[in-house]
Amino acid sequence: MATRLVQINMKARDDSALGRFWAQALGWGVDSEGPGVTNLEPAGFSYPDPTAVCIDIIAHPEPKTVKNRVHLDLATTSTAHQTELVARLRDLGATLADVGQGDVPWTVMADPEGNEFCVLDPRPEHGDTGPIAAVVVDCADPAAIARFWDEAMDWAPHEVADDHATLRSAEDVGPYLVFRRSPHTKTGWNRVHLDVRPYPGDDMEAEAARLRALGARDPDIDQSDIPWTVLLDPEGNEFCLLTPA
Repeated sequence: MATRLVQINMKARDDSALGRFWAQALGWGVDSEGPGVTNLEPAGFSYPDPTAVCIDIIAHPEPKTVKNRVHLDLATTSTAHQTELVARLRDLGATLADVGQGDVPWTVMADPEGNEFCVLDPRPEHGDTGPIAAVVVDCADPAAIARFWDEAMDWAPHEVADDHATLRSAEDVGPYLVFRRSPHTKTGWNRVHLDVRPYPGDDMEAEAARLRALGARDPDIDQSDIPWTVLLDPEGNEFCLLTPA
């Protein structure tokens, strides 16, 4: 059994407005929009497919107060494209952000609700990722947390270094999942988190038990009225195990 990363769950005070921003930013469509839920995926996309990691935006009344531990890196094809993309995103409502990055070749920005993201400088490895180059997770120990996710999912390791570790889908397509060392400790619950899904025919309870055996833990919350399972990875980051599909 195994899971795979299928979407990013992002909380928002106004899911529809934030959904419109990200749909325009990525060139994606709004797949379904119900009360308090906005789903984004590429046009013509057949969910789930490893060529893209979708975005699920959920309405939540609490405002963002701390830096997110999960963010998106956007791909560019040239220096000119990077400049043009930054300008277009600012026109859509994004702002430049300072998270202590210093002098770096990428541009750190924040969406209209303050969620940090990066517009990367052009890199050859991102030529086939689509608009999202990577999903980046802050962590204390990149190698250790990558080992957990390597066993939790069928994604394969690409690079492990002291300050970061990278995974990609078993088919070697779509965005990368990057665990980057950060000195900051987790504060409160993550407003942006990973959603993983077992394959059709897998047993969800058995998969949850397998993830716990690998080091996942149960959060202290009531889960009696939801069809998915909320878990914590070994560093305490929330993630959701969705129903098989």
